[in-house]
Amino acid sequence: MEKTTAGERLRYWFDGVMSRGLIALVGLLALASLAFIAVVSLVVAYAGTYFYPPGEEHYSFGEAMWNSLMRTLDSGTMGGDQGTGYRAAMLVVTIGGVILVASLISIISSAFDARVEELRKGRSKVLESDHTLILGWSSKVVPIVSEICIANESRSRSAIVILADGDKVEMEDELRAKVSRRGKTKIIVRSGNPMDLTDLEVGNPHSARSVIIVAPEDGVDPDSVVIKTALALTNNPRRKTGPYHIVGEIQQPGNLEAARLVGRDEAKWVLTDDLISRITVQTSRQSGLSVVYTELLDFDGDEIYFTEQPSLVGKTYFDAQLAFRRSSVIGFISGGEVLLNPPADRVYRDGDQLIVIAEDDSTVAISAPGAPDPSAVGVARPQSAQPERALVLGYNKSLHTMLTELDEYMEPGSSVTVVADADVPVLRSFENMTVTVAVGDVTSRTVLAELKVQEFQHIIVLADKDNLEPQRADAKSLITLLHLRDLADDAGVRLNVVSEMLDDRNRELAEVARADDFIVSDKLISLMLSQISENAQLSDVFQNLFSSAGSEIYLREAGQYVTAGTTVDFYTVLEAARRRGETAIGYSLAAQSHDKARAYGVTVNPDKAEKRSFAPNDKIIVLAED
Repeated sequence: MEKTTAGERLRYWFDGVMSRGLIALVGLLALASLAFIAVVSLVVAYAGTYFYPPGEEHYSFGEAMWNSLMRTLDSGTMGGDQGTGYRAAMLVVTIGGVILVASLISIISSAFDARVEELRKGRSKVLESDHTLILGWSSKVVPIVSEICIANESRSRSAIVILADGDKVEMEDELRAKVSRRGKTKIIVRSGNPMDLTDLEVGNPHSARSVIIVAPEDGVDPDSVVIKTALALTNNPRRKTGPYHIVGEIQQPGNLEAARLVGRDEAKWVLTDDLISRITVQTSRQSGLSVVYTELLDFDGDEIYFTEQPSLVGKTYFDAQLAFRRSSVIGFISGGEVLLNPPADRVYRDGDQLIVIAEDDSTVAISAPGAPDPSAVGVARPQSAQPERALVLGYNKSLHTMLTELDEYMEPGSSVTVVADADVPVLRSFENMTVTVAVGDVTSRTVLAELKVQEFQHIIVLADKDNLEPQRADAKSLITLLHLRDLADDAGVRLNVVSEMLDDRNRELAEVARADDFIVSDKLISLMLSQISENAQLSDVFQNLFSSAGSEIYLREAGQYVTAGTTVDFYTVLEAARRRGETAIGYSLAAQSHDKARAYGVTVNPDKAEKRSFAPNDKIIVLAED
């Protein structure tokens, strides 16, 4: 065995000391400084009279050490020294001191910069409690934060904590630039991997009021990240004893069962692709529906609340509707079951809760019952069902779910044409419609003209979110919409066009294309996650509301409810809806359908005592079975 040399041992020891960090480096430098000063002091104290001028007192070793130390720290101290040898010794000490002090300052400065950089990464544990914790980062985080800030305006002290595997400074800069309405809410950003148990503790999930898990946008399998993050919460060995309130997004229906096994009763899941597909299909058949959904889902306006009203026990569902002037009753929660648009004679029982639409929970108050005018109620005209033709321009992975949903609404014998410049997977057969797939550039006016778009009752423009970043995908959709508008103008017809947009900021830009409606997918998902994070009960309501089974939201001609040309209050509209087995919750004015300042003509939960007349193209917004 080869013998280890003294030099190798010294280098090994030095490497070990250097690896111990700042304290070890400063200590090593201090030892080297003291050794250097001690050697020079020994020479000055014991080398004889050569170092001192005639008649000068000799310095002891202690005095020589002190003088040498002072010159090491301050080179200007040697200005009054006497004697050639003494001056030479002090010059050596001063030069060595300059080198050593400079090294010390460099080490401390580097360590300080490294510590500041570490602090900027956000690794300290959050000490907040009753906060909203967002795990992960995507474009949905900004609207989620914006909505929760609005929801927290009534709270005296609130906080939002974001824990994501990204650069803390970059995330803070984006939030600072895009979230202008913070109110009294404190926004705290921390950098860490939400799937890592150690990093998860930084966000203090055990004291959080609710936890929102968002899926990454750049991952191959975002659902697996969401499920693993939920697993890190629910199976954490340091978890709290009580249940968590977790809300998360799942994109693929096949992963929903695994997510439910992980989250159990502690998690509510939003199936994003299915949700957007349903809203897109429903909106393609009735313009303005996405605006209604946005109004119900955001916190800036009217939302869904739950209330118990003992004074209404024994009254019917329709009596409860008439009992609120500034709130709209849409159903009951009875025995944990959500009943939207129940029969008008369904009795409100003790222990039931009313589901209402209101501006705020503080505005839910009973008023004097309204009196409908039966003479102004219109006569419903039966409409014969005919096969329909629908056109889908573009492709993304939600197409199959969308066609499945569309098949539930189409009449037998209907047809759908899909045109895309991408390879569309083989589609299954459907019960009520046939699907034809064609290859073509949907941004080409020639391709669109050859399709004879004016012959389709419904047109859906899908964003290419699978292959393009949001701004490019929205730009492509905008070009398609402009061509469709031009073709409609040339043919002198009005097309029923609904387009999916990825960035809400592009919606206003796209208004020039005069599409009937826009589905801002990420915003709607963000709004739903925010709502459920504030009230877990809303998950069951939304599940019923967005399901094709049971009652859904429809926009129907006002003439079907009230006599044309008459001025009526909304109590009369409620009576007209009751006769059809429906619940009226608002109206849409055609004259304002492209006016953003007036919510595109949509009014949800109107003042029931306010009177107005409806134009022929105006709509009544109702909850109905079909």
